[in-house]
Amino acid sequence: MAKVKVINLDNQVVDEVELNPSLFEVELNEHLIWEALNATLANRRVGTASTKNRKDVRGGGKKPWRQKGTGRARHGSTRSPIWVGGGTVHGPKPRDFSVKFPKKKRRKAIKMLLSDKVRNEKLLVVDRFDIEQPKTKFVYEKVVKGLDVNSGLLVDGKLNRNLYLSSRNIPRLKSLVATDLNVFDLIKYDYLLVSLDALREIGEVLK
Repeated sequence: MAKVKVINLDNQVVDEVELNPSLFEVELNEHLIWEALNATLANRRVGTASTKNRKDVRGGGKKPWRQKGTGRARHGSTRSPIWVGGGTVHGPKPRDFSVKFPKKKRRKAIKMLLSDKVRNEKLLVVDRFDIEQPKTKFVYEKVVKGLDVNSGLLVDGKLNRNLYLSSRNIPRLKSLVATDLNVFDLIKYDYLLVSLDALREIGEVLK
């Protein structure tokens, strides 16, 4: 069972914690990660893009000119796709992009990425994100400069409003609740900073 140091926001070691091997010692399966990421991105799509085809465009009911004798091409409607202002051919219509992805596979993928963070020494356990008031400068000084984290996911056990407000304007930093941990964010951000409360919550969610 691996052990990691617990630090505070001043980068001082205050304790040590054992990591659950069922969460943090899982072998990486790249194909499963790819499946989970694709499912996550597909489920985020709203699918509201829509275009009008020739029957949806207003007008075009009258034949623009007679069939024969004008020397011009034959046309039946000014809303044909080859006309300016005509309908769109094979354009997007509202659709559902969501895919069903098994809960066990999603959890397994998250465990793999958590284990990968540990193997690459990208997991930092913080005793707590104790922020008295929303202040972007405080988080920037403590996390970006103090801990040398330029790209990090800050995870707390419950909604930490001050942490969210203090980190949302810092590029490459994002705060999350442990229950919202997902494959996309674990891949996107290099470092994972978790509080002790979040570590316990992750163990409950992914057990």
